[in-house]
Amino acid sequence: MTPPTVAVVGGGQLARMMAGPATALGLHLRVLVEEPASSAAQAVADAPVGAAADAAAVTALVAGADVLTFEHEHVPAEVLAAVAAAGVPVQPGPDALLHAQDKVVMRERLTALGVPCPRWAPVVSAEDLAGFLAAVGGRAVVKTARGGYDGKGVRVVRHADDVADWLAAAADGSGPRLLVEELVPFRRELAALVARTPSGASATWPVVESVQRDGVCAEVVAPAPDLDPVTAAAAEDVARRVAEGLGVTGVLAVELFEVADPDGGAPRVLVNELAMRPHNSGHWTIDGAVTSQFEQHLRAVLDLPLGATGTRAPWTVMVNLLGSALDDPTDALPAVLAADPDAKVHLYGKAVRPGRKLGHVNISGHDLEDVRARARAAVALLRGETSARRDGGTA
Repeated sequence: MTPPTVAVVGGGQLARMMAGPATALGLHLRVLVEEPASSAAQAVADAPVGAAADAAAVTALVAGADVLTFEHEHVPAEVLAAVAAAGVPVQPGPDALLHAQDKVVMRERLTALGVPCPRWAPVVSAEDLAGFLAAVGGRAVVKTARGGYDGKGVRVVRHADDVADWLAAAADGSGPRLLVEELVPFRRELAALVARTPSGASATWPVVESVQRDGVCAEVVAPAPDLDPVTAAAAEDVARRVAEGLGVTGVLAVELFEVADPDGGAPRVLVNELAMRPHNSGHWTIDGAVTSQFEQHLRAVLDLPLGATGTRAPWTVMVNLLGSALDDPTDALPAVLAADPDAKVHLYGKAVRPGRKLGHVNISGHDLEDVRARARAAVALLRGETSARRDGGTA
């Protein structure tokens, strides 16, 4: 018997975290990694080295594979189109992925679908930006259409001079296109995850609250505390509409702003960003949901029946390990596991750099504040703060 082979482009932690579910399901995982020491290469035996933009490397990757998917969106459309033309399914397909690769394309399509978004406009000149700023009260967010993530490629601006370098690069073709969005007065950030199969079946997890620091996800609380049921239903509906409207297969993460309803009703949601792959906001599902986002992604891209998405506990909190004072965070494992036997530690095998995502901790339980405090304390120990308090601070 030959098990199904799932080919994955990208050797980071997302591909690494597919390895366990693939093994459990009896699948063969083959991952194109950037270098032999990549996070995924440490966990996946079949890990050829190559670049996502190298058509020959991707062609070799999919030889004998049942499907191609990826753990990041930075795969040229022409490479994916060639794979699909050769008869290997690409999930999600190049046409869908374009909406996660190009924010202008994404906003145009979501607007056409009637999906709620912040006010936005493409930016070609300083005059365009000045006019938009005047219309939205003098402050806005300028984004590069391509290449931005984790706070990169995003600037809050008051004047066109604040992005003069980006405007010049866009004008001469040396930089990506730009768009501008209103600075949304949001209450908090939410995320809705949905998985969709090529046959059209879909499943959503509970909507979560995402806490960002310096443009990077720091914590996730599942489910989002005190979320109005009407708002939760609206967020899940938006995720399904986006997945269906864009033809997304696999896991889709829809990052949302929760905003007040001007008429005094339930809070509304506006779509901020999309990710067509497992996402940081879904890491809590590894330990807190019946089916993790990584198992679900594998099921979805192979067009297998989807798993249940209910929670295993009333609350799960995920806290990211962003940098560490330790040369190797595994040095702190004895202290972390002794301090909290319920802590689920996930380390990515990455070299330590300031602010780098090195891992995360999940803790589940019945008392939200207790769970949050314990998750923060565990991560503090992994950061090398040996006198960490349960509230996540240091003594």
